[in-house]
Amino acid sequence: MTTTQDKLDDRYGRRRSRSTPWFIAGFSVVAAVALGLLTWSTVTTAADAVDVDTTGYAVVDERTVTVNFQVSAAAGRTIACIIEAQDEEHGVVGWRVVELAASDDHARAFRETIPTVAPATTGLVNSCWVT
Repeated sequence: MTTTQDKLDDRYGRRRSRSTPWFIAGFSVVAAVALGLLTWSTVTTAADAVDVDTTGYAVVDERTVTVNFQVSAAAGRTIACIIEAQDEEHGVVGWRVVELAASDDHARAFRETIPTVAPATTGLVNSCWVT
């Protein structure tokens, strides 16, 4: 037997759906998985982060530049860096890739020499990454 209240609920869509608890449970599972993936991605990206600062350079002669730099990375990781020498117009006149051996120290300082093909006015570290 249908009551007047049931008829009104059907007419105006006020009846509760039986699928609502399943929808909430499914949404909760998807949200938990997404949060777990985001956390995992953040942790693995941070573990491979390398911070590099060029602390100075010296133009030794027309064919040589020395670059001083500091690298901060997770201990026990081998790092590679691209070091450049540039001319007045910021054109690259010399570069090389150096591989820095793994160490127990978090931050380390280095000095590298770059041969150039033309007179340079500056030296810098372009980028570094974990190998």
